[in-house]
Amino acid sequence: MWLQQVVLRGVQVVGRRGVCTTVNNGKLPLHFNYINGERVSPLNPDPSQVMKVLEPATGDLLIELQTSGSDEVNRAVQSAKEAFTEWSQLTGLQRSRIMQRAAQIIKDRQEEFAYWETRDTGKPIYEARMDIWTAIDAIEYFSGLAPSIAGQHVPLANGSFAYTKREPLGVCAGIGAWNYPIQMAGWKSAPALACGNTFVFKPSQFTPITAVMLGEVYTEAGLPHGCYNVVQGAGETGTLLCEHPDVAKVSFTGSVPTGSKVMAAAAGGIKAVTLELGGKSPLIVFADANLDNAVGGAMLGNFLSQGEVCSNATRVFVENSVMDQFLSRLVERTARMKVGDPMDDETRVGAMIHQDQADKVMTYLEGAKKEGAVVACGGELVTPDDPQLKGCYISPCVLTNCHDDMTVVREEVFGPVASILGFDTEEEVIQRANDTEFGLAGGVFTNDLTRAHRVIAQMQAGTCYINNFNIIDVAVPFGGFKKSGLGRENGVVTVEYYTQVKTVYVEMGDVDAPF
Repeated sequence: MWLQQVVLRGVQVVGRRGVCTTVNNGKLPLHFNYINGERVSPLNPDPSQVMKVLEPATGDLLIELQTSGSDEVNRAVQSAKEAFTEWSQLTGLQRSRIMQRAAQIIKDRQEEFAYWETRDTGKPIYEARMDIWTAIDAIEYFSGLAPSIAGQHVPLANGSFAYTKREPLGVCAGIGAWNYPIQMAGWKSAPALACGNTFVFKPSQFTPITAVMLGEVYTEAGLPHGCYNVVQGAGETGTLLCEHPDVAKVSFTGSVPTGSKVMAAAAGGIKAVTLELGGKSPLIVFADANLDNAVGGAMLGNFLSQGEVCSNATRVFVENSVMDQFLSRLVERTARMKVGDPMDDETRVGAMIHQDQADKVMTYLEGAKKEGAVVACGGELVTPDDPQLKGCYISPCVLTNCHDDMTVVREEVFGPVASILGFDTEEEVIQRANDTEFGLAGGVFTNDLTRAHRVIAQMQAGTCYINNFNIIDVAVPFGGFKKSGLGRENGVVTVEYYTQVKTVYVEMGDVDAPF
């Protein structure tokens, strides 16, 4: 890997690190909008609207991008609108075949995708490989559903009947976050395309690369030009998409405040909206649980992707009678996690996405200590041995002596910080677990399955786990309650969010009119 040369259509990087340079006449900034089946340059480039994307691991310049304004958004949406007529008229089986080819191409290029996902996000490459598979799984799963998307037949009196049809919405927009770029591009585009919609995606301005790679894959697989488009930019670009009159639906992943803005922007056009927002999820560990498994679940629920995961179980409630045993095992395993170079297969904690996010996490930690929390391990800025690695690294942190009113316990930190809280009774811990404005996920560890189902039934969360945490399968719906969002991603139910139902009555007799 150290001296490997990686070529991304139009982008060449020699060595492990370095600034991307285009092989197309040496022009910068790179063309990272993908419209009508190709990467395109801005119609009206504005030097004041060029974004510098830094590599999280090194802090060095990775690429430069032109922010998309109204001209670029209009161009992408118009391309999708024109492509909709052809794509929506294909059979589900025809759409399925194209999507299956796309999935196979990504499989063949998995290492290339993982390399760029790691450089884009700072997460360890072993995780990036898994993320690539979640996108593959989504494309394969929804390609399998495409031929079966249908309505129903309803018999009526005297031989008459009615039937329903599930029809595509039109142009759908997706807005992704920076923690799972390729996963979100796959999770949002796959159901949209399978249902016969066309798609315009805006990735986070911090992680722009793999969404464009996915577009090139779709085109190579035979997706008609204009069916999948990418526009780069920050919040202003997202607002333009949400407010565009030819966009029928918006799927957004990100923070609660931004999600509220998306809803407001889409409201004027009465657009369908799917929101996957923040969380402050509880994980409850009862005394009868397998503690090794519970520790593993708590680590999965706090330290994947440097803790930058919306569903994380950042409030770990442990029954007081086993608190000491649980903590000793958790601290011992957490302290062993390797922090450093995301390209190293042994690394388990990579770089924070950028300096501001690292500063935010450290501010939360300092505040927690002032409020009485005790750092059992981690929570320190780490300087890797490799001098090239000038990004922000934080050792995974376990906080003890926490109470429910602490800021770090109430607010989403989005970093590698687990807050441990004790409890005595089932009734007490359920009330405390639900005492939050969020409701994305929740979990319980216990060997008493009757208790497990009883607790889960009372948990106010959309995605719940028994004796595990943060596992995802594309066949299972994912989403939250309360301020954690609206709608679902993944599973058969997702078809409902990318289609509209048409009802048709068929009269087989004479019209019975009272006048």
